[in-house]
Amino acid sequence: MVRRAAREIGEQVACDARYVGRVEAGEIRCPNYAYERVFLHMFPGLTLADLGFSARETVRGRSARTTAGAPAPPTLIRNDEESDVLRRAFMTSGGATVAAVSLGLGSVPAQAIPRIPSQRRIGEAEVTAVEEAVRQIRLLDDRHGADGLYRRAAEPLRAAYALLDAGTTARGSTADRLHAGAGELAISVGWLAHDSGRLDDARSHYAEALATARVAGDPGLEAHAFCNTSFLARDAGRYREAVRAAQAGQRAARHVPSARLRSLLALREAGAWAGLGDRGGCEQALGRAHSLFGQGPSATDPEWMSFFGEPELEALEAQCWSALGEWGRAARHAHRATVLQSPHFARNLALYRAQLAADLARGGRPEEAAEAALQVLDVLDDVQSNRIRSLLAQTAEVLSARRDAPGVPELLARRGAYV
Repeated sequence: MVRRAAREIGEQVACDARYVGRVEAGEIRCPNYAYERVFLHMFPGLTLADLGFSARETVRGRSARTTAGAPAPPTLIRNDEESDVLRRAFMTSGGATVAAVSLGLGSVPAQAIPRIPSQRRIGEAEVTAVEEAVRQIRLLDDRHGADGLYRRAAEPLRAAYALLDAGTTARGSTADRLHAGAGELAISVGWLAHDSGRLDDARSHYAEALATARVAGDPGLEAHAFCNTSFLARDAGRYREAVRAAQAGQRAARHVPSARLRSLLALREAGAWAGLGDRGGCEQALGRAHSLFGQGPSATDPEWMSFFGEPELEALEAQCWSALGEWGRAARHAHRATVLQSPHFARNLALYRAQLAADLARGGRPEEAAEAALQVLDVLDDVQSNRIRSLLAQTAEVLSARRDAPGVPELLARRGAYV
């Protein structure tokens, strides 16, 4: 494979079993220039680091220096063990495995995904890479919000569906996991688009996940896709569509032994009814949501629902009362969400505080609203979310008429720096 690629560009390399063994063992930390040209020809768009090698300047002792005191950007840093995996994948397994292992790093450009032979069998390593990509994207979203992640995360999604297309010979649980992983990745990327205000992109990703669920006969994935579709439709002001999607998700969820999943879908329906101004429909759905939530967590709850605890329940109920114009009631639930939320979920905590600030402002409590909004501004550099910025903009607009209230001038001045 390597020698053939070398001939294509007029290079001559003696890539034998001994060389492969030295690469796998880490003895060759960076290939010579001839091998580098061959490797980069084989995988256009990838860097040596993407293939598990060290940068040439670090091997030669000229490590790149960063500006003193400059914070490292929020990214996934590849460690020595990951580099070992990439080198072995590259030297022994070819394109499919390199694409799969690179998935989890969230940094593979679209043009770098190699063509994968349709007859290649997809195995444990590839499926695990897709599943790990989903986990890593969700972890980064919890900590940093969606805005800085969406473009990077879209590339692993393309790679996952390339693996799905190549995995025609996969059977049994491997095929099921690959479909589920690709679908969950589509939902995760859709959520990043959704939260960063790219609603059309989000709609497309959610539809892709739903189609994958239908093809695979996976009710859990189908319920998840409908759950997010309902949320998106509500945010876009398509409230009847949001109701229908939430109800469709609840039908799919009947085949999933998780009361928490059905609770969340009932909350999605409640939010849609609230958007329509239907207080009765909202209250009925909220009642079902609380009843199901009260059954407690289960070992069969989907992994993606780790965010859905009491703080999220309170926050989603706050959104319902806010949509119905009951600002005081909304603020009570939003405040409860901020008190209950673990700091680990930095993005959600900032969102809950932004929701609280908006409800307090509309409810005629400007000083408290400014205090909550200032707490959000304190973390806005680290937590990037269009949804949060939108709530802050709404709060600032309402409070612009209350510049006499303590904290409001500071809020308006500081928020102006982010506009």
